[in-house]
Amino acid sequence: MPVASRSAKYSLGQVVKHRNRPFRGVIFDVDPEFANTDEWYDSIPEDARPDKDQPFYHLFAETEATYYVAYVSEGNLEPDASGEPLDHPEVDEMFGAFEDGRYHLAAHVN
Repeated sequence: MPVASRSAKYSLGQVVKHRNRPFRGVIFDVDPEFANTDEWYDSIPEDARPDKDQPFYHLFAETEATYYVAYVSEGNLEPDASGEPLDHPEVDEMFGAFEDGRYHLAAHVN
């Protein structure tokens, strides 16, 4: 019997950071539960694999050294309290204004 998906804790445009890794990002898509490949999931060390039955977030992510797209479980995220925008080059393609620690969807994205 499938478990009902719970509501996502974070929303599009919200800036978050990883609990255990040195990166932060802005959410641009949400899966109500794991929706990536088994190969991707199996590449995570077994002792660090998140449960699949939780929301997973697509992020425009950045570290001090690089930019990339990340796929992260809700349990590994927390709000970013820095109040700082991201420098990720793809953010401007989807989002407009940055206010109060979050991005607003650009008018052309709907």
